[in-house]
Amino acid sequence: MVDRLEAGIEKILGGAAVEDESTAVVDYTLADQNEDLVSRGLETLSLSDYKPVVKKSVSYIVAAVLINDRSEILMMQEAKSSCAGTWYLPAGRVEPGENLLDAVKREVLEETGLEFEPSTLLLVECAQGHWYRFVFTGQVTGGVLKTVARADAESLQASWIDDLNQLSLRACDILPLIERAKQFYAEKPESWHRPLLPAVFPHKHLLFRLLVVIRKKSNNRIHVLTSEKGNMHFPTCEINPSKSIHSTLRKYIQVLFGSSPPPHRPHGVISVEHSAHPSGEHDGLCLTLLVSCKTALEDVAVSSGYAWMEIRKDLGDRLLGRLGKNKCVLLNVIR
Repeated sequence: MVDRLEAGIEKILGGAAVEDESTAVVDYTLADQNEDLVSRGLETLSLSDYKPVVKKSVSYIVAAVLINDRSEILMMQEAKSSCAGTWYLPAGRVEPGENLLDAVKREVLEETGLEFEPSTLLLVECAQGHWYRFVFTGQVTGGVLKTVARADAESLQASWIDDLNQLSLRACDILPLIERAKQFYAEKPESWHRPLLPAVFPHKHLLFRLLVVIRKKSNNRIHVLTSEKGNMHFPTCEINPSKSIHSTLRKYIQVLFGSSPPPHRPHGVISVEHSAHPSGEHDGLCLTLLVSCKTALEDVAVSSGYAWMEIRKDLGDRLLGRLGKNKCVLLNVIR
């Protein structure tokens, strides 16, 4: 059992999907969350049988921040009537049946004329649990930059821009994304998280999986929190589509540790699992979030059904190495 879970940690740290029977177990479902609300006399906001369906009940957006060797940003000029003439990053909605990597490659090609190979996620943004934007960076591998002569319904043109102040932007929400990309390229690679791309693996629900780490005082070894429901696995929670992820995470932490949880810190995303086949059936996703407890294991009680598991020292050291600044992909919760 320990070997299987340690293999799961290895997969997560490598950006791969955790492909075993435990992935079907959700410890804290929407039904559970609604039951908790009802028990406190509060109104439920989400249907217990909510199902994510792309472009209907869940929205996935992809965006690319590309920077060339002259530190210029790849931008596109909008053709849509509502924002025609303004400029934006190449971005757009994921289509039914399309995975995230295929979607961002398509959007960059359609809007800029350039072929794009993603190298890593820079950040994941979320609003109200049902809107997600996945921001990638990577390299141009081919194609021809779109000029005004090739304008179409996707964009009027594309250009490498040195000074964004010279442009009329569609929205300023892309400025923090661009700033993060600039920092990513300005600093040494070892200062940042390892390259992370979404693993293609199907999920029927919107989920986050928690990798909660803690140090045991008596032997200084790292332990991770496990769920004993069904086959032992890492704690998994269904994302409430009508609440922020932060809100759902706070509630689930209380489920894990009680009403007064130990001091802890969410560090960000260390894996993303998503697939789109068959369309409409597996439009969910799973974000693995790394969380560290600041209190020693001996001083922390966990709820029934959960337990701490000691892991190999080398694996514990690798997890500790992911607790530093920028060592996880940023999860930006907008609301």
